[in-house]
Amino acid sequence: MGNYFQTVVDLDATLADAHTLAASGLDWLVREGIVRAELTDCVLGAPSGHLPGPSWAKAVAQEDWEPSDGLRIETSRTVFNCGQGEPRFAVCPHCAGRADFYTDRLEEIEGAWEPFGEAISDWSDTGSATVACPRCQRPADLTAWTWSDGYFAFGYLGFEFWDWPDFNPGFLEGLSRALGGHRTVLVEGKL
Repeated sequence: MGNYFQTVVDLDATLADAHTLAASGLDWLVREGIVRAELTDCVLGAPSGHLPGPSWAKAVAQEDWEPSDGLRIETSRTVFNCGQGEPRFAVCPHCAGRADFYTDRLEEIEGAWEPFGEAISDWSDTGSATVACPRCQRPADLTAWTWSDGYFAFGYLGFEFWDWPDFNPGFLEGLSRALGGHRTVLVEGKL
């Protein structure tokens, strides 16, 4: 069993505008009837969140089941991740080379993860970090790397939906527009 989550992360939000953008996104979600405005005890690990609204089905690809939990909005520097498991690799934004963390037999490659783990810790503490690509040797901003299975996203604003069916592309595009056309990414996981 477990709880599933889908987090829409705004990649362009800054710490300074995260609260304003969160309000814009929430206003759109409430107007569309996707979530309710009032706060209740409806999300895992948080004191409060927003229950699904009467038109929650507009957001999902298939109405297989009704969402059982709500939406939590995160407005601080956050390393968003898939929860369980580990990323298998990261892709360099310069050369598109893969930095593999595991062999084909899923054996950990000694030392491969350390530069990334240190950079994630640095970004979490300061909001800035780079990692040198093991292939092209060029340093790249940690937030520009692409992760296997969309494992990580780094940002200051995330809309975390708990136990909802998969979202449809139109919903994700609409939320992006409500955030001023910002780039967004979906991080999906399970706890």
